[in-house]
Amino acid sequence: MTISWEQSFRRRMRDFEVRRSPQPGEVAVSLKVRVVSGCFHREHSPHAYEIIDQKLLAIPVADRKFAFEEHESGPEILVYLAVITAGATLAKSVIDLLTTIIKARAESVKKGDRPSHPIELIIRRVEGGGEFREETVLRIGHNDMVDPQEIERQLQDAAAKLLRSAKDGGSR
Repeated sequence: MTISWEQSFRRRMRDFEVRRSPQPGEVAVSLKVRVVSGCFHREHSPHAYEIIDQKLLAIPVADRKFAFEEHESGPEILVYLAVITAGATLAKSVIDLLTTIIKARAESVKKGDRPSHPIELIIRRVEGGGEFREETVLRIGHNDMVDPQEIERQLQDAAAKLLRSAKDGGSR
């Protein structure tokens, strides 16, 4: 029996929520860095994963309130989003890790990692009834500038939209 990627995603999110129960005001989300075409994993992007691994090792265990998952299409971070009145926020360590992943992809292409197609940052979640929702945060090529503040701003905007669409019953 073949499991669809949606079923696999639901299982990963459920397992993450079981390992670390949410605090009041937190929502579990996936932050996926996905290559538009081709692969973005260790075999094809060794230079990128060298940089990503260094960043992961530099994050103190006490600050690791996320799960890092590797996939053929690119890395994924499972984390809780703090929902506040003005929107939603993520820990600085998560924003820094996302920025490192995006920069690592650009640097690794210059060192010969292939393919060199653009990547997308996507935020997604599973609703209480098992419904899957996602928002594309940004699309960036390996020659584009990487601005951590812009990544954070766009991520907060996409998170607010994702949470709003859930409250509105899924209207987009």
